[in-house]
Amino acid sequence: MFAAYLSVVVAPAAGTVGFDAFAYWSVDLKHPYRLVAGELGAFPYTPVAARMFAPAALLSWQTFWWIWMALLVGTAVWLGWRQTLLILAFPPVALELYHGNIHLLLAAAVALGLRYPWTWAFVLLTKVTPGVGLLWFVVRREWGQLAIALGVTSALVAISFVIDGRLWREWILDGLLPVASGPVQQFYLGVPLIVRLPLAAALVIWGARTDRTWVVPAGAALALPVLWISGLSILAAIPAIERLQVRTERPES
Repeated sequence: MFAAYLSVVVAPAAGTVGFDAFAYWSVDLKHPYRLVAGELGAFPYTPVAARMFAPAALLSWQTFWWIWMALLVGTAVWLGWRQTLLILAFPPVALELYHGNIHLLLAAAVALGLRYPWTWAFVLLTKVTPGVGLLWFVVRREWGQLAIALGVTSALVAISFVIDGRLWREWILDGLLPVASGPVQQFYLGVPLIVRLPLAAALVIWGARTDRTWVVPAGAALALPVLWISGLSILAAIPAIERLQVRTERPES
């Protein structure tokens, strides 16, 4: 019902379908951080992510949008699997599909990250602060997993810094700091990151000590730089984490 409301009522009136996806399609590698977060076309992620999205401009906007939507819907189906309808019925997911942000992809990276820690690089090189979920490995002393996550990320940053040193400086000054310290141009849940981040860390630490894997996506969502309502779609990782955990623990026949 909420998805229908967005499509039938909101979309024709607001014209904001694909608002976030447009930033990924239109990112300008020469000046990627010229706009303030929340403005149409604003790109707040690291230069590594900017390089990753830059080839999208080779496609028409319509072609990119449909490919992007197919990726997000496919990700939602993978996350939910037998519980796909439950995932799609979660209002933040409907809002996420409407705007085309990367929160469902972050959910997939977090879910996979407990088994394949290199996927945390996607989290750290886009939204950054949801990487608080790595405290799971620290508390459980899974140093090998942590080393893979941080090693892959560091390697990509090092290569990128050689190629795009100027963009890293611009990202820190014009991308990261304004998002972390000031208001943005769209509606969001206005609890400051300085309040949410320690709470997210405490949640992940508690979950790691008590073997509750659901706290990892919960902590990641709570630690988003800006707490958009659609950001809560990271919680869609929970069914996938439980499914992967059961598969890992299942004895071989």
